[in-house]
Amino acid sequence: MTFDVRLAEKSRLAETNFNDLPFGRIFSDHMFRADYNGKDWINTAITPYAALSLEPSAAVIHYGQSIFEGMKAYCSANNEILLFRPLENFKRMNNSAQRLSMPLIPEPIFMDGLKALLKVDSGWVPKGGGKSLYIRPVYFATDAVIGVHPSEYYSFLIITSPTDVYYNKPLKVRIEKTYSRASRSGTGYAKAAGNYAGALYPTQLAKEAGYDQVIWTDAATNTKVEESGTMNLMFVINGVLVTPSLSASKLAGVTRDSVIEIAKYWGYSVEERDVYVAEVVDALKNGSLTEAFGTGTAANIARIALISDDGIDYTVPETNESSFSSKASDFLDKLKTGAVTDPFNWIVRV
Repeated sequence: MTFDVRLAEKSRLAETNFNDLPFGRIFSDHMFRADYNGKDWINTAITPYAALSLEPSAAVIHYGQSIFEGMKAYCSANNEILLFRPLENFKRMNNSAQRLSMPLIPEPIFMDGLKALLKVDSGWVPKGGGKSLYIRPVYFATDAVIGVHPSEYYSFLIITSPTDVYYNKPLKVRIEKTYSRASRSGTGYAKAAGNYAGALYPTQLAKEAGYDQVIWTDAATNTKVEESGTMNLMFVINGVLVTPSLSASKLAGVTRDSVIEIAKYWGYSVEERDVYVAEVVDALKNGSLTEAFGTGTAANIARIALISDDGIDYTVPETNESSFSSKASDFLDKLKTGAVTDPFNWIVRV
């Protein structure tokens, strides 16, 4: 597809300090937009990044029909712009849209719009040192009607943000048993904005207690590990890579799937199954748990240094260059920037 392109009168590139890129606070010059009018996709264009105009009665404000994705673009050594598995994000966004009764986004709108935007803002893709251009597709209801029913009108945007690493140190996490992220038949598998709103308060409580994040447990029994606030979870127990199996209450992470495929490719044993809190605690006590880490687009592979359960803190062993998570993190970093051969055909060149 081709799109109207309206360029910003003045670029903000020259005034941006690429040595100081706090996550999600600096935005590129342009954004992609497409609107749905109840029948057709219209107004497809690349425009200057700017504030939106919404009616006070807009459905998204009142009834929460809002979903988003998170993905990244990288700059290779020869200045190519590389995307990591973007079609997986497209598929997941439409899974989320279906769950929230929103029209599916056509692939050309998503993929061609994304590539066109990246070509216009190619100068915003930072180089080296773990830096990347974070990409945020977001899709929300715009009906100016107060009424509990699916909206007829929607807007789809793609905005981008140059960023450094999300977590710059190993994490301390607390197992959460009072509050739940999602139920078995809820919206946990969708990347719905409301899922994150409900997670803010218990995460705030954990941070006030000195932890970086929570580990969510299942809503029914609070005995099974689900995921963390910004990432899926993985453990190495007795030399086996163990991760909670996917369900309707968990987000199917693209990085999670990638790490599993890499582990299998390298010949590691992998188990996707129910992971019990008691099992993790026992493995920490007896030393059979040697690695714990999170996986996510923003987090990449984030090492967990401490896990707290029922007020007791357990230290996770330190990793080294031969640890699985260290090798997987290094391989993914090189793969995403084109520094190693891609055996999985995951990289898409813009």
